[in-house]
Order: sequence, then C-alpha cells, then structure tokens
Amino acid sequence: MEIDWKRYPCAELYDELVAAPGEGRAPVADLLADLAALGPDELLARQEAANVAIKEMGITFTVYSEEGGTIDRAWPFDIIPRVIAKDEWDRVEAGLKQRVQALNLFIDDLYHEQRIIADRVFPREVLAKSANFRPQCIGVDPPLGIWAHICGSDLVRDADGTLYVLEDNLRVPSGVSYMLENRLVTKRVFPELFEHYAPLPVDDYPSELFDTLAALSPRPADYPQVVVLTPGIYNSAYFEHAYLAQQMGCELVEGRDLFVADDDCVYMRTVDGPERVDVIYRRVDDLFLDPEAFRPESMLGVPGLVRAWKAGNVGLANAPGAGVADDKVVYAFVPEIIRYYLDQDPIIPNVPTHRCMEPDALALVHERMETMVVKPANESGGYGMLVGPASTQAERDRFAELIRRDPRNYIAQPALRLSTVPTIVKGGIEPRHVDLRPFILSADRQRVTMGGLTRVALRQGSLVVNSSQGGGSKDTWIVPA
Repeated sequence: MEIDWKRYPCAELYDELVAAPGEGRAPVADLLADLAALGPDELLARQEAANVAIKEMGITFTVYSEEGGTIDRAWPFDIIPRVIAKDEWDRVEAGLKQRVQALNLFIDDLYHEQRIIADRVFPREVLAKSANFRPQCIGVDPPLGIWAHICGSDLVRDADGTLYVLEDNLRVPSGVSYMLENRLVTKRVFPELFEHYAPLPVDDYPSELFDTLAALSPRPADYPQVVVLTPGIYNSAYFEHAYLAQQMGCELVEGRDLFVADDDCVYMRTVDGPERVDVIYRRVDDLFLDPEAFRPESMLGVPGLVRAWKAGNVGLANAPGAGVADDKVVYAFVPEIIRYYLDQDPIIPNVPTHRCMEPDALALVHERMETMVVKPANESGGYGMLVGPASTQAERDRFAELIRRDPRNYIAQPALRLSTVPTIVKGGIEPRHVDLRPFILSADRQRVTMGGLTRVALRQGSLVVNSSQGGGSKDTWIVPA
C-alpha cells in the first residue's frame, strides 16, 4: 500500500476530498497531507483498529442468504471520512426541510380533499395504482398534521458537482444508528484529526428523536411513555431498533408486548401490570402493523392499534399511510408538489427523471435504455432495477417488456457518474462511489442531522452502495468553511 495523492485518479469524476491530483478540497485541504504523514502502515493499522472496534461494539447488519436463513455481519466501515463544507450544508438543510414540508402537505391532502388531483397537478391514475396508499387512513388527522416524522432522503452528486435528491424514504427509513456509530469509531481511530478539523456533532440525534416523538403524545406529560416497536431479532435493522431504544431510554417492544384495551388506549405489559403507551416509534411496515386494519394474519402488530391512533389516544411515527409518498413515481412529481403547496422552486433538484407512463418519455426510455437506470416504483435496497450501462441486451429486453405491461410502475434516469471519496483498498487508496442519507425529523419543528450516513460502493466501479449488496459506509464531516 502507498499514499501518493498526486497519482490518485480524480480527473473524470467529482471527488469529495481531492480537488486535483495532490490537492485537497477546501475546507480540509490539509487532510490529504495529514493522512499521508501517518504513512501506509499506520493507516492500515487504524483501519484494522476500526474493524476490531466494530466487532467489539457489536455493530452488525443482517443479510438474507439464498438458503432462506439470515446472517449477521460486522458493519463494513472505511475510516477516510467524507467532508462537506458548512456553507453548502446550510443550503442542503434548507432544501431538505422544504422537501419534507411539501411531502407532508401532499400526504395530508391525499387523505383528505385531494386538491392536487382536482387541480390536475398530480395524476389520479398514479394514486389509483399506489401500492402504499391506505384507504383505512382517509380522513385521519394525525397530531400536528404530520405523517412522515422521520424521513431519510438520499442525496447524490454528479460529476459536475451538482447535488441531487435521488429518492425519499418515508415509511421506516433506516441507517441513522450507523451514522452515530461511525462517528464514535472515527473518534477512536483519528482523535488528532478529529480535534483539528472539528466536524460538527451528530450525537444529539437520539435526544432530538425523542423530542420529536414526545411532541406526538396525546397526554400532557413531562416524560411521555415512548416505545420502539420492532418486528423482532430477525429483522435486518434490529440492531438499529435496539440501539435507538437504548439511546433514548425507551422500551424496545414487539407486538405481543402491547395491547389495546376497551378504552381504545394502548398498554404495555409489564411485571407491575399494564402501563399506558403514549407514542410508538414503529419499525413495522404498515401491512403488518394491525391485523384488524391490515393483514389479518400478521403476528407482528397490535390488534386495534389503528383504532387507537384514529381515536387520538396514541401517536404513531411514522403514521400509517405515509408511504404513499415513498414511491419512485411520486418522486418524479416532487418538484411540482413543492411548487403547488409552497409556491417555491425546489432548493435541491431531483435527478432528471422520465416517467414511463408518459408516451414521449416511454419512447425515449426504449430508445436509450442502455444509458439509463430504470427503477420500479416500490423496490428498495438496490433491487429490481436495471443499470443500463452494465446490462445485457437480454436484460434490457426483459425490462422493456416489464415497462410495456405496466408503464406507470417505472421511471428512468440517466446513469449518473456519482462522486467519489478516497477509500482504503487492498494495495492502496482508490476512489469509490458514494451517496448520502441525511435524516429529517418533523413534529413541532423540523430538525436535520448534521450530515448523515455516507454509503460507499466498496467494489471497484460499482454504483450500488447498499450494505446488502456489498456496500459499506464512512463518517460524514460537516466542517466550517
């Protein structure tokens, strides 16, 4: 392994740390020299120390094997951070708040007057085929009018430096625990660099999350009873469920630990008897949340929970039905949604997106499929999509048929040349593609994490950053200019 920043390949892509060969990007231009001064052996030793710390701290994620079982793996982490200047982040923060405010107004409208449909801004047929619209939620008025209290919006930067929103996650967005743990590990392995560059803190997230949830309590109380509802230990995000509950000082519960009584209130079973629950941070998907309202065979939820929520006796975050905006076809309309509800232009643009339901767009997608990324409306984790430049003709033919059968279910975007960050690999330091997932909290006020979870595609040339498909992560530093 060697550290020669003048030989680092950064000419064709936007690198988040290296502005030109041998030249660091402001505001941490000296970071390259600081890393080089450590030397290759010391840098490798610190990477190994980070790997050991992750194992000792029990930071894991779950993947599903082809045999149908689950495997817990240590969280993959690279110690070289991704850095963003504070003045750029101020604009990002404003853009994320704007976006989530408009999406909450949009969700509320869809479950009430549907003005945006009547005014022909949003097509009725898109809503009619939505997999995540819940008729059970029509007419419900959640506390503060907020449906998506926790949102994770994925950001990507193109080769020209433009930052885009790639997608919005408004159902049960995950990953924030890894953002927090990444920071703890970075402090362990780079104490001197951390003190010198002073990235802004992220460790206040658990208290801000608790305050967001507490604001939904139906009862006035200094310390409402908030619980985290998990599907159980076999869920891929169980580490995060347990971590956040512990950090907030809340009980981690499964559906069997709760019940709805005759007074339409939710209670938790304890050794001292039933204890009323005020707010549930649920990490269970809508359809499994309440067998009375959704899937009757579900064993993960709580019978009567939606009834208690509709009666105003418990707060649910995120609210059932919020996923109607967690749809890649809805994503394509977000600029219009922002203009309609806020009378503002989007601060952060969408990736240019073709809606296959529109004839002209459909023809263009068929013509240029080998240059595009084609995505179905409701898949996640990097599954179910076609990456045109890496596809075969047979794969493109298969997707063309899928789009023909249901054009409403697909969008297409140009294959962006995602920005990179130097990453430790066997034999040296090489650029690897990254995205960024900040988290936005909404209740009595909006809060945005100071940075977010940077996910990195560890395989050379890969654009897939998801941990389930070989991706890893980095600490994200927001640094004063």
